[in-house]
Amino acid sequence: MQSWGERAVLPSEVHTQRDLATGCGALPKGDDAVSSVPAPRSVRAAGVLTSLQGLAGLVFTVALLVRSTSADLGQVGTLQRGETFGEAAYYALLGAAVLAVGIGLWFGRHWARTPAFLVQLLLLGAAWYAIGPSGRILVGLIIAVPAVVVVWLLFNRAGREWSFRASAAPDADADPR
Repeated sequence: MQSWGERAVLPSEVHTQRDLATGCGALPKGDDAVSSVPAPRSVRAAGVLTSLQGLAGLVFTVALLVRSTSADLGQVGTLQRGETFGEAAYYALLGAAVLAVGIGLWFGRHWARTPAFLVQLLLLGAAWYAIGPSGRILVGLIIAVPAVVVVWLLFNRAGREWSFRASAAPDADADPR
């Protein structure tokens, strides 16, 4: 539905991948071709929250490394120092990836929207487990509330409109002959 003052997009204004490759049409080239429209505040706020989640993962990594230096590595099972370092490396990789996704959202990169959404779905699953089977309601809510907020920020009206303005995938073929 058009609002007052908006004009409809004509079929001649729909650009194919060939138009993008040859430079025809009015779409920008290079990194600006990803989005000529800046990210709305809701997407940038989702980027901040996602970045904070990534930073929390990196803080957890540091806590694991500090724990690995202690003489007693815990009471559950037998845990070797090499296993603790491997676990820390795994969480460092995950935390850095989530941080990169949050930064990508902050800068308005469309590629970051799907990974941010998937991270939130994983966190909601962890929150459900913490609230339900584990009986840790506070921990579950601390995990769930920011995840629900990020999902809402990504899928509210401004976030959807921004997402729909993304260009076609670079490997998409507009002429499937």
